[in-house]
Amino acid sequence: MTGVSLQFPITPNTDSHLSAVNWDNLPFGKIFSDHMFVMEYADGAWQQGEILPFGPIAMHPAMSAIHYGQSIFEGMKAYRNNHNEVVLFRPELNARRFSESAARMCMPEIPEELFLAAVKQLVAQDAGWVTNKPGYALYIRPFMFATDEFVGIKPSDTYKFVIITSPVGAYYAEPVRVKIEEFYTRAAVGGVGRAKAAGNYGASLYPAKQAQQEGFHQLVWTDAKTHTFIEESGTMNIMFVINNTLITPSEDADTILRGTTKRTVLEVAASFGIPIEERPVTVAEIIEAAKNGTLQDVFGAGTAATIAPIAIIGYRDEKLTLPALETREISLKIKDFLDGLKSGALPDTQHWIQKVC
Repeated sequence: MTGVSLQFPITPNTDSHLSAVNWDNLPFGKIFSDHMFVMEYADGAWQQGEILPFGPIAMHPAMSAIHYGQSIFEGMKAYRNNHNEVVLFRPELNARRFSESAARMCMPEIPEELFLAAVKQLVAQDAGWVTNKPGYALYIRPFMFATDEFVGIKPSDTYKFVIITSPVGAYYAEPVRVKIEEFYTRAAVGGVGRAKAAGNYGASLYPAKQAQQEGFHQLVWTDAKTHTFIEESGTMNIMFVINNTLITPSEDADTILRGTTKRTVLEVAASFGIPIEERPVTVAEIIEAAKNGTLQDVFGAGTAATIAPIAIIGYRDEKLTLPALETREISLKIKDFLDGLKSGALPDTQHWIQKVC
């Protein structure tokens, strides 16, 4: 990080679109705030980053990210709490995961201090885009891609790190319907499933589209070898409550993305004294529990979705309806706790909240 200042020069956007935002009709991920952070990697080191007006990025037709897929990203949110402060929730975990993804994809890592400084200063610059409307946030998308102007299969020597932000409401407008996938695969052992690599999502689009045509929102991915073990859902980790025990697939294998929200849910549940099992979870046991009435809750945990209740599980030719949302004590209790932390209504005894401005 030699020579890189953590105070970034800013070129203000003189044509803000903030006043034109319709907060009552806000599509997820389609409206972007005024500025973006850009930093180049060249000559074996990160160069000085800067905050610029949001806009297109020029690229060479032979840019290696397009041809060979060296591209990773993160997802985070900034919130405006009850004290009118703009805050981040456990952003250091995103910084660490970004570095882990970079290492797996043979890309240069970004020091945690540099990553967090860039995020905070960009969010501070566009703090006006962080609304206090309940359920809304400023979605933060850090990403990095290879920029060598060369058609040849090798790790790039140059990269671009960019952060953009987008005001968002709820990712899912209704309880989620998922289908258990038994043919297509999200990730295999030894692959890049643990990295937040762009190609993972590209590969999931076709089977996800098929599921959507059948009336589902997302897939529940199973293991590549036997399709008997549950791994994660399309945009989130997945969690089950059976006989008052919170159960979720173990991350011991390298096929599951380590989620900040999932890890937080487990830590909060433990503090409430809720029994937890983080282990291999079979499709068969979940289907049996759904049919015999011991499956009390299923929900997704992720940055975009936060806590997303799952209403229906599709399995082969069946559609299994899950218990009514108002009966789901554990996920409701955890969601209320997390909402209270982010809003400032509850004290942050865990030191998970970082103030931006």
